[in-house]
Amino acid sequence: MAKKLKVTQIKSIISEKPNMAPTLRSLGLRKIGQSVVREDNPVNRGYVRTVAHLVKVEEID
Repeated sequence: MAKKLKVTQIKSIISEKPNMAPTLRSLGLRKIGQSVVREDNPVNRGYVRTVAHLVKVEEID
């Protein structure tokens, strides 16, 4: 079974660099405390790496 990533936004996007907001949107996150489950692939890993200081990530099966 493919691994999945549970991504939760823990910090606000306010006063961050301009490329952070579209990256969070592409992950499907809109507000603090919201969680999404995404497939574990290189694209999503790159998104998470870009906004690592704004999100919490858990690997799930």
